[in-house]
Amino acid sequence: MKNTSFFPILLFVVTFSIGMEAIYMRFGEVGSEQGGWIVAAGVVAAVVAASVRIANQWDRVIVLRLGKFYQLKGPGIFFMIPVIDMAAYWIDMRVITDAFNAEKTLTKDTVPVDVDAVLFWRVVDPEKVALDVADYRSAIGWASQTALRDVIGKTMLSNMLEGREQISDELRKIIDERTEPWGINVISVEIKDVRIPPALEDAMSMQAQAERERQARVILGDSERQVAEKFGEASKTYINNPVALHLRAMNMLYEGLKDNATIVIVPSSVIDTMQLGSVAGLSALTMEIGQSAEKKEEKQPADKDVSQ
Repeated sequence: MKNTSFFPILLFVVTFSIGMEAIYMRFGEVGSEQGGWIVAAGVVAAVVAASVRIANQWDRVIVLRLGKFYQLKGPGIFFMIPVIDMAAYWIDMRVITDAFNAEKTLTKDTVPVDVDAVLFWRVVDPEKVALDVADYRSAIGWASQTALRDVIGKTMLSNMLEGREQISDELRKIIDERTEPWGINVISVEIKDVRIPPALEDAMSMQAQAERERQARVILGDSERQVAEKFGEASKTYINNPVALHLRAMNMLYEGLKDNATIVIVPSSVIDTMQLGSVAGLSALTMEIGQSAEKKEEKQPADKDVSQ
């Protein structure tokens, strides 16, 4: 991009002013009689202004002399011969970012996807960029897009969704190989977004949900197996110790009844098997627990009244 500077204009004004001052000092006045000298001063000022250029720190200028490459100028101030020399290209040496995409491109497993990416690149050889490529910005854009389509066509959809880093690195290598002869270096490529058809997106969501449900069932089954193993180990302890089994059974019954007055119907055969005692004794224990719970509930309102 050509650099815009007011320095040549300033140089023209200063040179023309010096010429006018010289004419005044020579003739004592500046009028129509000195018209030829005034025109000559203007021409000299225009030539001086046209021969000076200033390039920014990040700019390199391709100078052609009579149509042939002459020299690479910049940064800073440089001089050219008007009419004979021409500043053909102003090359930006900074890192440049370009966005590119590939729409409706089929992956290796024939899934149409839209992929957006960003390319980071810079010019390393201004002479090649100016002389070997007509429009290097368009050239690198098309090279990036075709490389992206090639990579998509060789990649499975699952790998594209999970391995963006690997795809970005492969893209960078391909684009760099294509643009290196032009004097361009590709720094990196970043995949911004991968869009798939909505129907396929819904199917993948259902598949993921089913997979999570399957994993939950597997975990639940494994938990049940571990619990059964622990019960098996506990049964070995109770089989030779009836007293321990009796105490455990009574404790389970007590834990189930102590918080609320629940009526539990237990077959007498189960009571005899678990050695919980007679049915009458079990009923008395249940009534005692129920009465204790009722007394506890009556005591709580009384305590609240006293506190008030």
